[in-house]
Amino acid sequence: MAKCKGRYWLNFTGPTATEPLIYQLSKKFDVVFNIRQATISDTMGLMGVEFEADREVLQAAIAWLETQGVKVKPVELNTIEG
Repeated sequence: MAKCKGRYWLNFTGPTATEPLIYQLSKKFDVVFNIRQATISDTMGLMGVEFEADREVLQAAIAWLETQGVKVKPVELNTIEG
């Protein structure tokens, strides 16, 4: 299977802001991640992250994040480079 790479904004609110969800994601799915930018507090978080995995695995990982209460949006522009 071909590897797929994508950049996403992850928006954490409430209890999800303090959960180790990226760690859990890396244990559940064969996904390589690169945190490009992050602002996290006890009540909210915004993270720019790059994921790389097989397309089906990446889709499953994103779906899992969403079931955990994380809002996942693809990065439209190269805004996390700056």
